[in-house]
Amino acid sequence: MKTKQALIDSIVEYFRVKIFEQHIQTALTVHSKLKSYNINPIVAKYLSVVIEGNYTPEGIAKALYYPRVLGTSINTSFGTRIQDMFVELGIAKGSMIKGMDIEFIDKTDNRQKWCQLKSGPNTINSEDVTPLIKKFTDTINLARTNKALAGINNTDFIVGVLYGDKSELSMHYKRIDAQHPVIVGTDFWHRVTGHTDFYNQLVSALHDTILALDTKDLLNKGCEQLANEIRTSPLFHF
Repeated sequence: MKTKQALIDSIVEYFRVKIFEQHIQTALTVHSKLKSYNINPIVAKYLSVVIEGNYTPEGIAKALYYPRVLGTSINTSFGTRIQDMFVELGIAKGSMIKGMDIEFIDKTDNRQKWCQLKSGPNTINSEDVTPLIKKFTDTINLARTNKALAGINNTDFIVGVLYGDKSELSMHYKRIDAQHPVIVGTDFWHRVTGHTDFYNQLVSALHDTILALDTKDLLNKGCEQLANEIRTSPLFHF
């Protein structure tokens, strides 16, 4: 097992290369292209007027580009890459059980845990709660029926929330927590790494890395490229 600092360094480097720099690259090479959007012309025109006070190529570009780059793109990348990160860096194993993301030995009780990863304390919808609980219950019942996973119990199937605090959990998470532990932020990272202060030191190291990233004119460059394409596109009439 890596030392605490070595593990923090490897996670920070993973974030820098696989999440942050990849997001910047994609913002300039993919999201700046008109073909990457399915456009609602009515909404796009309205948002252009909201943003620019008029119907302009720049307004349309901002209406398309900003939500993609500042919302959908980075959130999707974060969710996908985080699961890969735990496995690639040897922090946990990919789970063979349907619906579980990772498996690891909980460093606080030395028991095997099957974990579904979530980003933050409000990142689950009400309609997802019952299916998630059912998935956990069905897996446990099947394991007991087949005499597999000896000694398994409800507390071995968990939801791991990467950031936040237990007090910030939404009511949807609290429903899950009544049957299966929802482990949040500092506690989650302690259990998966064995270091009690790991989460805060990781956040601090990530902060330093983020401040060192070169994002100068990122939004302006991407919007300008997209606006130039919009200006000559037959889809729009200015």
